[in-house]
Amino acid sequence: MTATATATQVDAPIRVVVVDDHQLVRDGLRAVLEGQPDMEVVGEADTVSEAVRRVAFEEPDVVTLDVDLPDGSGIDACAAIRAISPRTKILILTAYADPRIFERARAEGADGFVLKRAHDFRLLEEIRRVVAGEKAFDDGPQKRPEDPLLSRLTPREISILELIAEGLTNREIADRLCLAEKTIKNYVSNLLAKMGVRHRAAAAAHLVRLRAAEEPVFPPSDWSEAL
Repeated sequence: MTATATATQVDAPIRVVVVDDHQLVRDGLRAVLEGQPDMEVVGEADTVSEAVRRVAFEEPDVVTLDVDLPDGSGIDACAAIRAISPRTKILILTAYADPRIFERARAEGADGFVLKRAHDFRLLEEIRRVVAGEKAFDDGPQKRPEDPLLSRLTPREISILELIAEGLTNREIADRLCLAEKTIKNYVSNLLAKMGVRHRAAAAAHLVRLRAAEEPVFPPSDWSEAL
């Protein structure tokens, strides 16, 4: 009896927390993941702050993080998630085939990067890969010509510049990234010097112009409707 039970026992399913600010996308992801015998969704979140709380509570095997969330970037949540649940694997999901997002995800400690594609859905494969201890960065977007100003910045400086462009103050950025305000001031001074501009507004305006000129390669609506 005991031998038979042991022989037929299956491993525990991969526990996943899904983070996206679109309910339709979360519903689609849940349907896809829970359709797999080796996976289960144990929680959902639609903001960075809720994602961190949910991961702290559930300690899942994997968390899937959207990049654009109402209170920040999923990439910026990587450090906090690593601190509270070191064993949790982090997969960044985005609809934008932007090599800068790809590189930031790697730099901030994510385990993989997955594009939201309507007809090339690889999330299931990548979840299994990272749980097995592999990195899932081999499907990254091709690099575009680098902007001469932004190419001088580190991934952390670009993250801070993006928050400046959202209108956040140094104090608000410090709170968002769990850093000291003085540290943020130093980052801002350095990035302004590297870009050769005197004011944060000028640096933010440059980033906004670049982003406005770029179009998403895989619109989120297409991907969610495919699910």
